[in-house]
Amino acid sequence: MKDRIKKLIENADVVLVGVGEEFDDERCLKQISQYNKIREKLEATGQDWLIPSLNRYFADKCEDSYRKKHALSNLAELMKDKNYFVVSIATNDYVWDVGFKEGRVVAPCGGSLKKQCRNGGSCTEAPVLLTEEEKAHIVKYMEDPQEVLSFGDCPTCGSNRILNNIYTEKYDERGYLDQWKKYTKWLQGTLNKKLCILELGVGMQCPSVIRFPFEKIGYFNQKADFIRVNKNLYQLTEELKEKGISISENAVDWLASM
Repeated sequence: MKDRIKKLIENADVVLVGVGEEFDDERCLKQISQYNKIREKLEATGQDWLIPSLNRYFADKCEDSYRKKHALSNLAELMKDKNYFVVSIATNDYVWDVGFKEGRVVAPCGGSLKKQCRNGGSCTEAPVLLTEEEKAHIVKYMEDPQEVLSFGDCPTCGSNRILNNIYTEKYDERGYLDQWKKYTKWLQGTLNKKLCILELGVGMQCPSVIRFPFEKIGYFNQKADFIRVNKNLYQLTEELKEKGISISENAVDWLASM
């Protein structure tokens, strides 16, 4: 089966990839007592938006994290000569670390790399990348979380800045919208091309971002091959059964062995 899928990717004109919940680390991380202590503090102090940074800080203590990076590196290598786009709802930022082509990844749920005004989209100040100094400050805070972390005040409205991800109360989607526009423009050019859709570990956490749109794309593109890999939610819709492949396996395990 894996050889068949490799051949489908090889023969495709374009490849669309979805990276889902099976690539997040929280199930593994919640087995670490110190992680749980810090997470409880973040939630108690209204700093849930630091959870992606907390996950990234403890990633080295979780064997699953290495496997996920390795799996995504395999995927980047497998597609290095292809015209592709990756859509990821994971907030651990691994998709930015493993060698995907620049400009070919979009992460609509955010992560730990950008900061935004606490007022979100109601402020005219758009999200910006963290500085290296701010990243180091986060690491220092995780080592000794004694105070509320701050990234300074918004230069427009004066509210404090927080990380740009779905854990914040007023998530500012402008942090990813420019890249999303590139993705939708790329997608428009796939309609009459031989398309391979590879949906990896995508469940029902954000079905309107990957799962439902990918099914629609696979249905309307008559030249599409649809591959869904998921340990539990591997089933295909009736419309996709004739052109789809479903694999009941954890997407990380499956991809790591490709």
